Amino acid sequence: MFLLHEYDIFWTFLIITRFIPILAFSISGLLASVSEGPEKLSGYESGIEPMGGVWVQFRIRYYMFALVFVIFDWETVFLYPWAMNFDVLGVSVFIEALVLVLI
Repeated sequence: MFLLHEYDIFWTFLIITRFIPILAFSISGLLASVSEGPEKLSGYESGIEPMGGVWVQFRIRYYMFALVFVIFDWETVFLYPWAMNFDVLGVSVFIEALVLVLI
């Protein structure tokens, strides 16, 4: 029988984890000093005068490397548990994994 009172610790943890980031951002927003000036609005703020424009165009290779890393990392995270339990789960899970890889 499904009883909700068995999940009190889970719901309490879930509510607390939702309020901690909200509380942290609220406190930092209240305590942070806001100072806007020409230095703050510049593109590079380290004490050295910027050379050239703020907008620098990057080559597409950097983005492609990042996308390939994310794709393979994502596949590894989801396919490793299936591979460890493949003999128990059967053919239906193999088809699901194949669809995941093809997508």
